[in-house]
Amino acid sequence: MTSEALPTPPKLKKTDRLVVFTGSGISTESGISTFRDKGGLWEQYSIEEVATPEAWQRAPRKVLGFYNERIRQMKSCRPNEAHLALAKLAAYCEVKVITQNVDDLHERAGSERVLHLHGQLNKACSSVNPALEYELTGEIPWGATCAHGKQLRPKVVWFGEAVPAMEEAERLVNEADYLLVIGTSLQVYPAAGLVSWAPEALPKLIIDPSAELGQMDIPNGLHWPVGASDGMRHFMAQVEAAP
Repeated sequence: MTSEALPTPPKLKKTDRLVVFTGSGISTESGISTFRDKGGLWEQYSIEEVATPEAWQRAPRKVLGFYNERIRQMKSCRPNEAHLALAKLAAYCEVKVITQNVDDLHERAGSERVLHLHGQLNKACSSVNPALEYELTGEIPWGATCAHGKQLRPKVVWFGEAVPAMEEAERLVNEADYLLVIGTSLQVYPAAGLVSWAPEALPKLIIDPSAELGQMDIPNGLHWPVGASDGMRHFMAQVEAAP
């Protein structure tokens, strides 16, 4: 879709506090497999097998193998145009990123203010005390233990677990002047609630090819049915052309 065919979004001002909410769609172009799309990771694994506390209790080696595979995939990928454009936006206004993604592509692109709702693949934590965190340079070996002598697990939020960063994410959205949503189907809660529960007057631009998003009732919301990089290319062109 050409930029001329896209509806004009609200103007972004240099004094605006821009909050960007991203999902798996922004990393797809970098080669990161998504969970819900055709060919995604959930076609190879079920949630119950690898992404719940019960799975960890039942088969920790299998769960660890799944996440080590994801770590290897992340290491082999690079930030794409959308990630780089968001980092570039920080020179124009205040930008804070809230992401559902557990990869580190935002940081590698140059974004400095990134809140990970669902954890990070480059961190591990104790399987008995999640507050004990450890930075990773590679995979999590079987037998690697925390200070309590217990096996390290991925520092990610599994299905059925609380999302500790939600309170901070809600605060950021409520304090924002502009909300930019990229690459998410808005189907995973509670994260998707950041958009539906955001202040009605808050301008919202949603960039995602899903046609269903255009049919959602999002107050003061505008939908661009394009991919992340295409959408950010058009958005940056408008930002940079503004007087």
